[in-house]
Amino acid sequence: MNKTTISAAALAIAQATHASAAFAQQADPAMTEVIVTAVRGAADRASVAGFAETPLLQTPASVSVITREQMQDLNIRSTTDAARYDASISDAYNAVGYAEQFSIRGFKLANATSYRKDGLAISGDTQIPLENKESIEVLKGLAGLTAGVAAPGGVVNYVTKRPTNTTLRSVLFEVSERGTLLGTVDLGGRFEDRRFGYRINVAGERLRSYVEGADGRRSFVSGAFDWQISPRALLQVDADYQKKSQVSAPGFQLINNVSLPDVDPATLLNDQPWSYPVATESMNFGARFQYQLAQDWKLEVKANRHVFKRDDYTAFPYGCSAQELYPGFCGNGDYDVYDYRSLDEQKKPLAAQAMLQGRFATGALTHDLSTGLAYYGNKESWGEDVYEYAGTSNIYHPVVVPPRSDLQTGPSFVQRKDNERAVFVQDIVGITSELKLHAGARYVKLKRDELGVAPSSASFWLPNASLVYSPRGNLSLYATYARGLEHGGIAPMETTNENRALAPSKSKQVELGAKAEIAGISMAAALFQIEKGLEYIDATNTFVRNGQAKHRGVEFSAQGKATRELTVGASLAALNTKQSGTGQSIYDGKRVTNVPAIRSTVFAEYAVSPAFKVNGDWQFAGKKAFDEENTVFVPKYHVANFGASYITRVNDMPLVLRAQVRNAFDKFYWRDVTPDLGGYLMPGLGRTFRVSAQLNF
Repeated sequence: MNKTTISAAALAIAQATHASAAFAQQADPAMTEVIVTAVRGAADRASVAGFAETPLLQTPASVSVITREQMQDLNIRSTTDAARYDASISDAYNAVGYAEQFSIRGFKLANATSYRKDGLAISGDTQIPLENKESIEVLKGLAGLTAGVAAPGGVVNYVTKRPTNTTLRSVLFEVSERGTLLGTVDLGGRFEDRRFGYRINVAGERLRSYVEGADGRRSFVSGAFDWQISPRALLQVDADYQKKSQVSAPGFQLINNVSLPDVDPATLLNDQPWSYPVATESMNFGARFQYQLAQDWKLEVKANRHVFKRDDYTAFPYGCSAQELYPGFCGNGDYDVYDYRSLDEQKKPLAAQAMLQGRFATGALTHDLSTGLAYYGNKESWGEDVYEYAGTSNIYHPVVVPPRSDLQTGPSFVQRKDNERAVFVQDIVGITSELKLHAGARYVKLKRDELGVAPSSASFWLPNASLVYSPRGNLSLYATYARGLEHGGIAPMETTNENRALAPSKSKQVELGAKAEIAGISMAAALFQIEKGLEYIDATNTFVRNGQAKHRGVEFSAQGKATRELTVGASLAALNTKQSGTGQSIYDGKRVTNVPAIRSTVFAEYAVSPAFKVNGDWQFAGKKAFDEENTVFVPKYHVANFGASYITRVNDMPLVLRAQVRNAFDKFYWRDVTPDLGGYLMPGLGRTFRVSAQLNF
């Protein structure tokens, strides 16, 4: 079986899992569950890569996967943790205590359409729980054919855990940062009637962020059940619920709006007695039915309802009225504090898809056909918020300011509805044993109803074509042309068209790539160009689309075993971003903000013995532009992380002990630089420790 060419640093961990399984097998040959899961550590396929079950080695797209075993071995507890191991992914207003938000290939992902659960769109407006996720799949680049509406950077897909064939019992306890406590339970197996299976996950967490005072709590529960109705028919259902409450940590603005502030990363600007935690609730209800019509033909129907609710409270830092800076903090560190409240925000996306797949031949040509229908509908509700000046504080000497208690938020009601209907078809044509043509298209009809604006509708064709040449079983070369589609951006606060969405926008991509496995080392490289319309705030303070954003880049990854004991990996992304055609000098020819020209990750793990392993990784990001004019850049940074794991037994049950130190040299760096809301800087975490114990029984 071909190994995958996914994100190098993440896949490197799979080799370490094999060593753990070997130790467990030597100690107790009956530990089949440990052995089985270890073999599954390195995924060789990903549903996000296309409709057909094509090995990633032969998939004409750049895809990375992090499996459940890798999440465990790397102490990955959030998508933010996972993103560190793929150089193409960056933070994009990823504020502590709020929502995890990312960019891929320099394009910020859309919260409404770029995050998927089992291939169907969910809201990305809160931390997506990983306790019930089997893997995280990332498609880098346009996803018009497979996903329809999505940001041009790509999509992140979360694959739900399914029932296990053998009994699974696992508990984990972890301590990290300033006293964050996490406990999880993972239960799986079959009932007495083995046609029925179950998977239950429960988690509770006390949050103590590296930002002092950005504390909170999180609870989570999920269930997934399978019913093998007949040898040909399978029904799967799942549901999950998460409740999270945490004080959010806003970013910093420039001093005098010209220079970077000198701050402690633990400083909380939202530290007011009247600033409550941001409270979110999220729920999913999913179902999938699969039926094998014949040996080479199958039908799949799936749907998911997602419900998201949020109450947002923040003592929001913005500007310096004493010096009439909007944005920007005062020269002495003073900043204006605003009482911000937005209650009962809701999003309720419903997504569904029906797909028919089959294989056949026409003469000397073979066909792998996928065709189907897709639906997506979303209702967004919010009310009139409170955003009023409350007083002045200081980043070095915080001051308590009174809230605007005389103001109240308005009732929440539906203000925007989106409707997406699509039909798609893809055929993978085997021209010869070495050459395949991937050709497909998606026809999308969009409709948007927005309060106070006339309803709009539009139709789009999204073609996708690729040639894949595999001269040998361990090598493939590909060329791809794709078109993508995204909803127009929503005008930010304080603009003349605040909260209004622009019309949908198409994008296009060309990509050349190579994937190979040589001497046990898996390698992948991609050269790409993505073009889309540029959205920005013009001279009249109106949010518009005009001109063009063009991102050109190179991605490379390699991973494998250098020796029997040593596993190494690397991931590199080099990106050139260019804006043009606006007629405004502050945009044309300038680099996109918050996008480094180079990012990289290097990973290594050494098995001192079958039971004891040590690892480390080094991450680098080049300098990033803070403002559109490119007058201020945040400096490049290096971060080193180290870890170790040890496998032992307690009462004949395997116990895995893990420890990790992040930012081992306590390096200060600006992790996230966002242009949103006037421009903010968010520091990375200082040196933190994490230890955990996982017991399988």
